[in-house]
Amino acid sequence: MKQYFVYILLCSDGSFYTGVTNDIERRFEEHQQGEDTKAYTYKRRPLQLVFCEQFTEINQAIAFEKQIKGWRRAKKQAIIQGNWQLLPELAKTAKR
Repeated sequence: MKQYFVYILLCSDGSFYTGVTNDIERRFEEHQQGEDTKAYTYKRRPLQLVFCEQFTEINQAIAFEKQIKGWRRAKKQAIIQGNWQLLPELAKTAKR
């Protein structure tokens, strides 16, 4: 069975990078080594893997990645800290 991972990296400048991959260890190493000089993370190394969620369906993983990319920092921090229950309240405060 295939595995896919949605991940969040904490960059050295304090920003977050969200991605999806089928090999989290390889992909993190690629980011950390700076293999793509045009990548968002290239000038923001070193990096920390702060969140990773596993999926068996690529479409679900991609949809979740896109959802996270649209979130404010507070919602990303909530899932990084495992506080999923805060998401509905954070969604309400974003609309004010």
